[in-house]
Amino acid sequence: MVRRLGRLLRSVWMLGLGLGALIIAWASRVYFASDELAPFVIEKLPLPHEELWLAALKVHVVAASFALPACLLLSWKRMLRFPRTHRWLGRATGAVVLAALVPSGLYLSLFAKGGGPATVGFALSGLIVASAMVCGVRRARAKDYVGHRRYMLHVLAQLSVAVTSRALLTLLDTVGIDPDPAYLFALWAPVLAGVAVVEVYVARRSHRRNSHAPKALAPRTAALRAPLADRPQGFGNAA
Repeated sequence: MVRRLGRLLRSVWMLGLGLGALIIAWASRVYFASDELAPFVIEKLPLPHEELWLAALKVHVVAASFALPACLLLSWKRMLRFPRTHRWLGRATGAVVLAALVPSGLYLSLFAKGGGPATVGFALSGLIVASAMVCGVRRARAKDYVGHRRYMLHVLAQLSVAVTSRALLTLLDTVGIDPDPAYLFALWAPVLAGVAVVEVYVARRSHRRNSHAPKALAPRTAALRAPLADRPQGFGNAA
């Protein structure tokens, strides 16, 4: 019963992330409209290098619109039935993340709303994604698929911040929390929670796997027979 509930919650969570990614991608089409500027862009002006910032934003939006759904698809267990497709989609996702998503995100983080704490939060998330992606690729090449899954879950957790942070910010705004601290909390909470949840999840799976593994029987120690003269003397043997 508990396992079924866990599977249901994971399925709902993955479905929610996929739906959130589609909603964000659809809403981001305004960034590519030539006749208007999105409110998000207007509130950033003036910028020292406006054209560069706009280019980085567009690259980031396109890369994120591909990377998150791709990671969700790659984490789907049935995808393992198609190892060739999994391999090539993983390579494409890794290239997009490392060559486009992370560099553009790090540049955009320099102009993040909320100042230094927000910049550090976005940069930390991006660095986790980059390092986990590199480590995950190395683990896959070494055929360490347990380690590969662990690092890829970290990538997925950080990419999902785009969805969970917006949902949390909407919730905090609904209950009337001050926008400035709410923005920082909605950023940092999913970043740190993502790291913690993945590590706890991986640790629990490893513990469960080890607990079901057959345990080696300890070798039986042969009983040492004491010489007759060294044995305790009973009352009947007393001289």
